[in-house]
Amino acid sequence: MLDHILALSQSAVVTAGIILLPILTAALVVGLLVGIFQATTQIQEMTLSFLPKLVVIGLIFYLAGPWFLRVLIGFTTQDLSSLWHLANLP
Repeated sequence: MLDHILALSQSAVVTAGIILLPILTAALVVGLLVGIFQATTQIQEMTLSFLPKLVVIGLIFYLAGPWFLRVLIGFTTQDLSSLWHLANLP
């Protein structure tokens, strides 16, 4: 029982990492580029750092959304089937 819970927790963390990695990487790269741009031009506008990240994250969700959904459906299917097998143990 404890092994099942640990495996499920590990699978949940790996799935969350798989889904969040492209989003966080894109936000990091855009934030770095905007920071370099702000440092070179000495423009300290807060919306200049926020809006490009928001646009890029929205674009990532739009382009990779179906893939994210397939990963989450696969995790949920695996989770529910393993939970079903665990509940039917003698």
